[in-house]
Amino acid sequence: MRIRGREKLIKQYQMHKAAGRILELPSKHKGRWHELFGNDNPIYIEIGTGRGRFISTLAHQHPDINFVGIELEHELLGRVGRKAAELEVGNNLILTPADASRLIDFFDAGEVHRIYLNFSDPWPKTRHAKRRLTYRSFLQSYRSVLRADGAVHFKTDNRDLFEFSLNELADDDWKLSAITLDLHNSRWMEGNIMTEYEEKFSSRGMPIYRVEARPYPKREQQGVE
Repeated sequence: MRIRGREKLIKQYQMHKAAGRILELPSKHKGRWHELFGNDNPIYIEIGTGRGRFISTLAHQHPDINFVGIELEHELLGRVGRKAAELEVGNNLILTPADASRLIDFFDAGEVHRIYLNFSDPWPKTRHAKRRLTYRSFLQSYRSVLRADGAVHFKTDNRDLFEFSLNELADDDWKLSAITLDLHNSRWMEGNIMTEYEEKFSSRGMPIYRVEARPYPKREQQGVE
């Protein structure tokens, strides 16, 4: 992603870090996120916050849920912090600069209630498939940190990535629901919060694909050959 005004965003990053909105070294809080938030509310995470409209709006609308935004680009988190400040989001949103491949280092088993994947990088070349956030190794880490009744909510404008993701989810024994090939003309549009990318793509008439996935016990755990 091309990031403009890096110097200003780095200053914003440092400001929001000093204020406690941005947390570095999330592994120190594995299994103790509720202590950090100061309550036992559910924990929802977004992997790849982008500019932050989605998670900031959710946190503003749902003060009874704890949100953790994970974004590899430090500068982008400065922008997310600014968005959260504009919406006057409370202490139920924490941002952290981290690599999603290390998710099991940040959260204990069953510590997360929901994971959002919004317009993730499609990594279109076959040799890069392992980098896609719906590749099987990522799905296994999601399964590890999610509660038994937890879920992954996935949205994308990329048809190839969506088809790839459905296949990966099915192969890894996830229960799929709320599947749509055109979110904005479906019954699941009610309550939908658009990301900046989603607004841009949909304004061009591009369909948005969406699915919810819940982790079934693995077939080998069920004794099925």
